[in-house]
Amino acid sequence: MTLVRVDTDRGVATLTLDSPHNRNALSTPLMTELLDALGAAVADPAVRAVVLSHTGPVFCSGADLKETAAAYASRKVPVGMLGDVLAAVVECPKPVVARIGGPARAGGLGLIAAADIAICAAEATFAFTEVRLGVIPAVISSTVLRRLAHRAAQELYLTGELFDGVRAAAIGLVTAAVGVEELDATVRSYCAALVRGAPGALAGAKELLARAPLASVREDAAELGARSVGYFLSEEGREGVAAFRDKRDPAWIPS
Repeated sequence: MTLVRVDTDRGVATLTLDSPHNRNALSTPLMTELLDALGAAVADPAVRAVVLSHTGPVFCSGADLKETAAAYASRKVPVGMLGDVLAAVVECPKPVVARIGGPARAGGLGLIAAADIAICAAEATFAFTEVRLGVIPAVISSTVLRRLAHRAAQELYLTGELFDGVRAAAIGLVTAAVGVEELDATVRSYCAALVRGAPGALAGAKELLARAPLASVREDAAELGARSVGYFLSEEGREGVAAFRDKRDPAWIPS
């Protein structure tokens, strides 16, 4: 049974969590397929952006608790693999867009926070439910705490209370919350914008966003200036300048 469906169209690979029977829980098989699908998308030069989507009413319910309970004897619970999944999404050199049409809980919020852009239905609900299960949102903090306002993180980690898409946008978990009828059109709009970027430049911009600044402004500006020069002199940079001058689309835009 396939748990992650892959569809590619006009430079966009859509990876769809397709395990509605357990609300797209993060089981070992699902995470394995997700890692494989993401790796294939990275390796495919025709893919310029990746969308994480879902079937069924729930985006992701978090760790697969049934598998977790069965794994206690071996001590190899599925959450041990989640760090690799989150890192793979963050490190993907291609922009990753999360499409959230319904509830997300616990580990699912880590996946949302790992994406570069996340669009949710305003009606979707979210919760860090870990403390109510006697555990903590540890591994997902690697992505979540880079997004959330600290006061909001304190409240939501400690209470486990539900919040909606509008608040998720206000505290930084998602990029935007829209009406459910607008969700797909909004995701398509972001993808259409993303594929207009040059592949190397998109990867470089992601590196830039993750980069720690150097100690002084002068040192930082010098290092970044050298990067700018390198990109302007690159094949992509030359093509982009020529296309702008000639009032045409650059060669990298998918037909």
